[in-house]
Amino acid sequence: MSGIVFFGTRSRESVVEFYVERVGADRWLEQPDCTILRYDNQLLGFCDRDHAETDGTITVVFDSPAAVDDAYDRLSDVAHDEPVENERYRIYQFFAEDPEGRTVEFQAFLHETEPI
Repeated sequence: MSGIVFFGTRSRESVVEFYVERVGADRWLEQPDCTILRYDNQLLGFCDRDHAETDGTITVVFDSPAAVDDAYDRLSDVAHDEPVENERYRIYQFFAEDPEGRTVEFQAFLHETEPI
């Protein structure tokens, strides 16, 4: 089973460019007014609409804290703060914003998880 999370956007090209160029997603499918991106096992769709849907948080999971640090190096200009260890959830993380103001979390689990 798989799924796609769709967001309305007023700036599809700049949002898609952000996720492709800066986050590392791939263009998976182009439709008449939507672009669907793939990042590992995550599919995100951005569709031209009259308003940007910015509620919720998009979380990108990395294999290691070092990979989170690498993402921070690429995204420090849009990051809220530097990466930190979150003891409650046993993760290493930082938050940033995409071009339309969506919250994007970049994290690595600090404990074993089941493969997806």
